[in-house]
Amino acid sequence: MTDSPSRVAIVTGAGRGIGAAIARRLSSDGFAVGLLDLDEAGAKAGAEAITADGGRAVGIGLDVSDAEQVDAAVKAVAEQLGAPTVLVNNAGITRDNLLFKMSEGDWDSVMNVHLRGSFLMSRAAQQHMTEQGWGRIVNLSSVSALGNRGQANYSTAKAGLQGFTKTLAIELGKFGVTVNAIAPGFIVTDMTAATAERVGMPFEEFQKAAAQEIPVRRVGQPEDIAGVVSFLVSDDASFVSGQVIYVAGGPKA
Repeated sequence: MTDSPSRVAIVTGAGRGIGAAIARRLSSDGFAVGLLDLDEAGAKAGAEAITADGGRAVGIGLDVSDAEQVDAAVKAVAEQLGAPTVLVNNAGITRDNLLFKMSEGDWDSVMNVHLRGSFLMSRAAQQHMTEQGWGRIVNLSSVSALGNRGQANYSTAKAGLQGFTKTLAIELGKFGVTVNAIAPGFIVTDMTAATAERVGMPFEEFQKAAAQEIPVRRVGQPEDIAGVVSFLVSDDASFVSGQVIYVAGGPKA
């Protein structure tokens, strides 16, 4: 183990929403941050904003399901910021539909981003963590892992990430690497706005309806997830590994 592991984080899907909030929070916690996203412009804009606030960041465009692009992106972060010791697998997409309407493409694209992407990113980043004897991987699951109508693909992928999390925690623990998952509930993002549009409800009404079903009587914000990530990657969480934390304003599992 190195005397002082590098404080460099990688966040996928960091061009907007939850990923962008996580990147900002980790920067404020003192990490240099590699913002990765299929939307290269969004990733670069986020990195520029962090840099303007006095932090260190780089924005990189990539498809997380492409092994060569993943390896190149992780290498670029290591060269420009230092060896990454924190990885937040946040990149995700939805292709919602009922089972009888769901195409093979709808299924495969969701699996490729969530599962293959998290596998490729973790495989590439873990080498830097194990070499330093310290690391943190946080995977973004979802309450949909418990089942959700019209999301057979998404629910399956998010449940798969929970098994992936627990297995990596077992494999990497002896190298000083913890692995945990966060399962958000209703968070105000472009993704939930798209769901409201799909069901034909104004987003404000959609949020109000959702809040009535949540014990704390409000919907979540991206910063709610970023705060939990901040804890999980800290030294205070060094004895927390292989866990799935539901951040949903009430009990889920």
